[in-house]
Amino acid sequence: MMVATARKVPLLDLKAQFGPIREQMLREVTRVIDSQRFILGDEVATFEAEVARAVGSHYAVGCASGSDALLLALMALDIAPDQRVITTPYTFFATAGAVSRAHGVPVFVDINADTFNIDATLLREELRRHDNVHSVMPVHLFGATAPMDEIMLAAKERGIHVIEDAAQAIGAEYKGRPAGSIGDLGCFSFFPSKNLGCFGDGGLITSSSESLAKKLACLRIHGRTGKYIHEWIGVNSRLDALQACVLRVKLQHLNEWTEGRRHNANLYRNLLSNKSLPVKLPVEAPYHTRHIYNQFVIRCERRDALRTFLQENGIGSEVYYPLPLHLQSCYKDLGYREGDFPVSEAAARETLALPIYAELQTEDIEYVCHTIERFYS
Repeated sequence: MMVATARKVPLLDLKAQFGPIREQMLREVTRVIDSQRFILGDEVATFEAEVARAVGSHYAVGCASGSDALLLALMALDIAPDQRVITTPYTFFATAGAVSRAHGVPVFVDINADTFNIDATLLREELRRHDNVHSVMPVHLFGATAPMDEIMLAAKERGIHVIEDAAQAIGAEYKGRPAGSIGDLGCFSFFPSKNLGCFGDGGLITSSSESLAKKLACLRIHGRTGKYIHEWIGVNSRLDALQACVLRVKLQHLNEWTEGRRHNANLYRNLLSNKSLPVKLPVEAPYHTRHIYNQFVIRCERRDALRTFLQENGIGSEVYYPLPLHLQSCYKDLGYREGDFPVSEAAARETLALPIYAELQTEDIEYVCHTIERFYS
């Protein structure tokens, strides 16, 4: 029989987020239901405009998911079959999956050991090895931006596109510039666990190009430019009005929630950084002018045993990601082998995400840190 734990600290508690905004949310959702207008329309258009302002982009186009946002971005930039897209193997599957769905070829580059984002030096080396490269798809992993100056310069020299995978990074900043506003296109996810999450799936693409934004708006409705008139072959990937309504309410609170996450990250640092523990805390690079901590990911010895110990003590955690993409069976035809990307492979063995959501109490974080200390004592 399991012994009752002193405290329960889940990895994420969406009910705690929902409680204070429940009445506001119900009013707004009821308004949309009463309108009986559920597909695109004014609600989605208003949300798109609000997000565009929030992330410093001229245009935003909502779609059905973050995965679709990546696919639509590649389609809008006219990727051709077998063109290469360079990204990292240490990311959620959708990054490379979108490339494959668009009939492109993912090409992987290892990550920086401190930031978990693409290594810009290795990116340049990889670009020299390949022709027929369509784009670079840097991932702003865990809420911290990739080294965009180096990426943009390398892409410009080769005359290729940059698609920011900002699925985990709404509100993050690179040298004061919002994630999703730097490359040709920025792709966001509103999966419920994201810092800005809806009540299901949702996504969005940002752009400062009017022509690209118009094309994306057509591609998400089967490439339609007029009623039953289709200039392109697109997909059905529309953001529902109800989801846009939910996101509009939450967007009003996003900055507060982000600062709560940043505050909690500093609490972890204050409590753990001076301890003699085999734990490495997340690094904020000088260009991370705003890390939003979609996840607070540590590196640690005996990771799996620590995770079990945390679970036994009522603390949620997660491994992001246990198997890099180059070692996934569906990508064996790419020819990669274990050892090709040692930094990503080490991260897959050593990393663990701890609770970081804004509603955590100081006592919760103290309990998590004390439990980690007990494990290593």
